[in-house]
Amino acid sequence: MGSIALQSVEKWYGEAQVIKGVDLEIGDGEFVVFVGPSGCGKSTLLRMIGGLEDISRGTLMVDGRDATAEPPSKRGLAMVFQSYALYPHMSVRDNMGFPLKTAGAPKAEISDKVNKAAEVLKLGSYLDRRPKDLSGGQRQRVAIGRCIVRDPTAFLFDEPLSNLDAALRVEMRYEIAKLHQRLEKTMIYVTHDQVEAMTLADRIVVLEFGKIAQVGPPRELYERPANLFVAQFIGSPKMNILPCEAGGGGYRLDGGRGGAFDGDRAAVHLGIRPEHIALGAPGTGQCDGVIDVVEYLGADSFVVVDCGPLGQLTVRTTGDTAAEPRDRVGLEFDPARLSFFDEAGLRV
Repeated sequence: MGSIALQSVEKWYGEAQVIKGVDLEIGDGEFVVFVGPSGCGKSTLLRMIGGLEDISRGTLMVDGRDATAEPPSKRGLAMVFQSYALYPHMSVRDNMGFPLKTAGAPKAEISDKVNKAAEVLKLGSYLDRRPKDLSGGQRQRVAIGRCIVRDPTAFLFDEPLSNLDAALRVEMRYEIAKLHQRLEKTMIYVTHDQVEAMTLADRIVVLEFGKIAQVGPPRELYERPANLFVAQFIGSPKMNILPCEAGGGGYRLDGGRGGAFDGDRAAVHLGIRPEHIALGAPGTGQCDGVIDVVEYLGADSFVVVDCGPLGQLTVRTTGDTAAEPRDRVGLEFDPARLSFFDEAGLRV
């Protein structure tokens, strides 16, 4: 079992409150990703779960028991850090087996668990090498293997891929996803990279200034963000946000046109994802604008359109688009894909 529950958890440094009353339930075998901008408290929250930071107030439950005051060694959790923290003078085999050796495990047990972990991580041919002879991705796999041999209740990952180049990050994302499928263990993963969050998570926890802004599956956060912060943080490019007047069954854009609105209260912001806007002739759709920039990315192109009082809107279209800078275009919004937000920034 690997369930973890946070109940009204707070973290204070003197008079500064960093974590502001977090409540969260993580199920056995679930892959949960903490994501948010720098300084939002995601790494602090992970370290509080792991026991590397004290919990100022609140309760941490691990497998139904109160682990708030337990030392890290008693919680049954294993942590993978941003830095590999491998012993340079030891072989891969010895690095992976070191936690069991310090715990006094028999040599035969250590060898068996190291070999099994090496098989899972495809490190069998590297067991007798030193860390300096490995690539960054291989070193990170050794660090993960060192955790696997302990058979922990849950794995805690603190931005484990941030030191890798772009190609290795993609490779290691795949490896971690496959590892979760194979081990079926609870995993909590911290990252500032929303691509990692969207591709790895069963559920994403978006943090904003020490509070949870929204929790849910990646698709839910992308399609139905609970507030403006989540709407503009999740997604690349981010959601376009436009000023509007919405109420009484319809909405109208400043300097543009409008459409139907079925919200339960008045809204002042309209959100639309770049891929839900179509380029057309001037005078069609919800508003007009002039193309500033066309960013060609191969299969896709991002078209940045200056819409005057509505600001700049990004449109995602096909890579073979004929759009050119200084072209005047009309923008047509998919009416089924609109999001509306009130003055407080909450979804209507």
